[in-house]
Amino acid sequence: MAVRSYRDLIVWQKAMDLVMESYRLAQKFPTHERYGLASQCRRAAVSIPANIAEGHGRLHRGDYVHHLSIATGSLMELETCAELECRLGYASADDVLSLRELLDHVGRMLTRLTRRLYD
Repeated sequence: MAVRSYRDLIVWQKAMDLVMESYRLAQKFPTHERYGLASQCRRAAVSIPANIAEGHGRLHRGDYVHHLSIATGSLMELETCAELECRLGYASADDVLSLRELLDHVGRMLTRLTRRLYD
């Protein structure tokens, strides 16, 4: 299947699932974290598919790889947020299990896409 749009990329679709899961978890945060950690987690999550899309729209391969690198950094940031959620008692390990699975999956997909662009 030809990729006509970033929407056709499975990595972008999975990253959007990651955003939805992040928002679901952030809703469980205490009210006093609404503008703190919850906001940070949501911004990091949104940055992942946004940078995949932006990179896909760039004319030069180097720009695409650069945006995939930013998406990967945001993925690590979101992974750190998930760890903090557990350590602060805002979520249990079971609560963040599907988020962690999506993080791993999207991370592997980003790595494969980046390598493919270098070929």
